[in-house]
Amino acid sequence: MHQGLIHPQSRAVGGDAMTPILTVLICLGLSLGPRTHVQAGVRGPGDQEYRLYREKKTAPWITRIPQELVKKGQFPIPSITWEHAGRYRCYYGSHTAGRSESSDPLELVVTGFYNKPTLSAQPSPVVASGENMTVQCDSQVAFHGFTLCKEGEDEHPQCLNSQLHAHGSSRAIFSVGPVSSSRRWSYRCYGYDLSSPYEWSSPSDLLELLVPGVSKKPSLSVQPGPVVAPEESLTLQCGSDAGYDRFVLYKDGERDFLQLPGWQPQAGLSQANFTLGPVSRSHGGQYRCYGAHNVSSEWSAPSDPLDILITGQTPARPSLSVQPGPTVASGENVTLLCQSWQQFHTFLLTKAGAADAPLHLRSTQKSPQYQAEFPMSPVTSAHAGTYSCYGSWSSNPYLLTHPSEPLELVVSGLSGGPSSPTTGPTSTSGPEDQPLTPTRSDPQSGLGKHLGVVIGILVAVVLLLLLLLLLFLVLRHRRQGKRWTSSPAQLPMPRKKTSMLP
Repeated sequence: MHQGLIHPQSRAVGGDAMTPILTVLICLGLSLGPRTHVQAGVRGPGDQEYRLYREKKTAPWITRIPQELVKKGQFPIPSITWEHAGRYRCYYGSHTAGRSESSDPLELVVTGFYNKPTLSAQPSPVVASGENMTVQCDSQVAFHGFTLCKEGEDEHPQCLNSQLHAHGSSRAIFSVGPVSSSRRWSYRCYGYDLSSPYEWSSPSDLLELLVPGVSKKPSLSVQPGPVVAPEESLTLQCGSDAGYDRFVLYKDGERDFLQLPGWQPQAGLSQANFTLGPVSRSHGGQYRCYGAHNVSSEWSAPSDPLDILITGQTPARPSLSVQPGPTVASGENVTLLCQSWQQFHTFLLTKAGAADAPLHLRSTQKSPQYQAEFPMSPVTSAHAGTYSCYGSWSSNPYLLTHPSEPLELVVSGLSGGPSSPTTGPTSTSGPEDQPLTPTRSDPQSGLGKHLGVVIGILVAVVLLLLLLLLLFLVLRHRRQGKRWTSSPAQLPMPRKKTSMLP
């Protein structure tokens, strides 16, 4: 229920802008509804008689008001209907003093007579501080005129009238601004006909302009990753340690943005989770988010951009290979080669389980195929994993081909531990390249692999030593055997016994 006391003596503002009287009525909620209650009143000096009248057309509802209220200068309207719309004035007087001049006009507008128009910002609802903005009001039916009203912080909304069209128009263009980040910029528009200028359409949906400020930018991430197939879902997380109470998510080129209240996953942090899905090709694009406090109308600086890429938008599928091979030792140089018979502007390389943005490289032609080489040097255990590549066109870089067949890269041998990201190719279109790293490292797993290699080497060394020892003993035995054969011992000959006869 909306209730207010309206004083027709309030001064009108000249020019094309709607008067404060009208804006007060709108601010008080003079929308057609069964429970709307508005009370109009007049004030004059002393004990006088008061009269309220409508210009150009009598108002029978005034005659039904009890006289005790009329004597007080009060003209209640329990429930607004179309018969109340119009332009009103009042005066007071007496038989001895005569009547006063009429008050300034009060225009009572009743909304909801026609379907609501649509209101949009051109080219985007995100506008830099100090700039002007074009706002467009569109309707499915033609109106003689449109009105744009600014709502929000001010007690009395400010309204602008469009140029009148004798034969009607379904569109009106308004220029607002210059805007600033310290104020809120929220608008609705209405349509009306000259035959009943105080009977307006339903209000358009609220259009809020987003004017970024300079406060700390939030961070924007995506789960499970920025590359998604049609019909799948993903969650964009906008978070900050600046204590923001609300967040908005905006996709470049859209007419509107999503807004959610923040929540605290832990002390000192606030975030909002924007779920998209099931996704289609229309979800592909570049996203940013902003944060704000409830006590302020100022939004933060934008987050870094995040690209959402939709796969499977063409039957083509590139191929992925690796040089020198899928199994390499740590420290070697490796190149992943993405190729296609069909021409693409850009090739992208992704790693399974990585939430980072994919690597981008422009396609080069090496007859008869188009390709891109993604070097990794030197490789470490962090590069091990499953890779896929995609193709995209410059006309819409956020729509990708089907993925290549997955390629598993195995890195063997000792590693010096996780290394800093390799200096990979620099993207010529799209976001800055980011290294493809595993989302989770397992030191125990790496230690077990290294320990197994060390044990194997030790066993091999021991076996080799035993073999050498056995060979040494065999050779020594053979040499001793030859010495006995070539130089036999000279045994003394037995002497012949002679007998001595006596």
